[in-house]
Amino acid sequence: MIKRLADNIISPLGFSTAANYEAVRRGESGIVPGRDAAGTLLSLARLDREKLADTFRSVFRPRERYTVAEQALLLSVHYAVQEAGIDPADPRNGFVLSTTKGNIELLGDPGHDLGPDRIHLWHTAELLGRFFRNPNTPLTVSNACISGACAQIAAFNLLKDKTYDHVVVAGVDLASDFIISGFQSFKSLDEDRCRPFDARRKGLNLGEAAASLVYGNASGSGSYLLGGCIRNDANHISGPSRTGEGLYRALSAVMGGLSPDKVAFINAHGTATPFNDQMEAVAFARAGLEKTPVFSLKPHFGHTLGAAGVLESIISLRALEEGIVLPSPGYGQPGIEGELNVSTATTFTRERYMIKTLSGFGGGNAALLFEKIK
Repeated sequence: MIKRLADNIISPLGFSTAANYEAVRRGESGIVPGRDAAGTLLSLARLDREKLADTFRSVFRPRERYTVAEQALLLSVHYAVQEAGIDPADPRNGFVLSTTKGNIELLGDPGHDLGPDRIHLWHTAELLGRFFRNPNTPLTVSNACISGACAQIAAFNLLKDKTYDHVVVAGVDLASDFIISGFQSFKSLDEDRCRPFDARRKGLNLGEAAASLVYGNASGSGSYLLGGCIRNDANHISGPSRTGEGLYRALSAVMGGLSPDKVAFINAHGTATPFNDQMEAVAFARAGLEKTPVFSLKPHFGHTLGAAGVLESIISLRALEEGIVLPSPGYGQPGIEGELNVSTATTFTRERYMIKTLSGFGGGNAALLFEKIK
């Protein structure tokens, strides 16, 4: 059985899972008003770079320079493996990196002297393994916004095949000018805090974070990843299928024979963009999940890209273990055609299964199924 052994989140809301989860329970958000490089108003969630650098130096006493993304990534992994009590250098332990752009912000700093390879994703993964003295080649997963789910599915398969005893899944991304300008070109950013599934939604907020999950073959009480599925809707490079075909097929495959009424909640991708939210609602209904409580964590953290699937799985698992359904902030006016049970207040649940969904550019759709065992 693939068990979650430990985790960590580095975000604007805190540098531990506990700090982030408690902030979410209090309804707090790391999203604040700002401007892009052109001076356009937007809201986003940025890491405290000074606090991050100070914490990184105090923990590691580094002799070389590390980028902001690398600091967040390495610190998050350190805290997670420390909690898990495993030796990251053990050859029976593997690493999976989830990121969409890694050190892409170095493009805006042509004078940096970190070397030409520092911008490449393979270099970030290699640095991760080398930092923790692990002899294995880390697996790099970069599949747009579903990267965090793909990475967990990769870890599941590596453990199921007994390739490793433990796998550390780590996600990281920053809201660089490159990324912000890309989303601005789609006119998909909201200058206010995002409102997933609400009639007033105007777009998403970008966020910065690193998050790490340690999985292992284990038993006993706790949270388990039962499996995951990826399906591509082959619709458009940036627009999702209006029928939710890809996500519907991913949900159907991952649920198998599980009855929808056994699912405590769905932590949706919930970007607050018009097409994504509507597509998810259609897919949920087609999968018989129209009455299942749904919430999005994007109003707390923003869209953290390659870290999103990892970070949001961690927060959702904490809620599942506590037996609660979290509310979806900003939702007040139904903005979805068809039936959708958006959670508006913290409620209790006795069910032990939860689903995490992600959808992204290129038509990618992913669904993960988790179970809580007492």
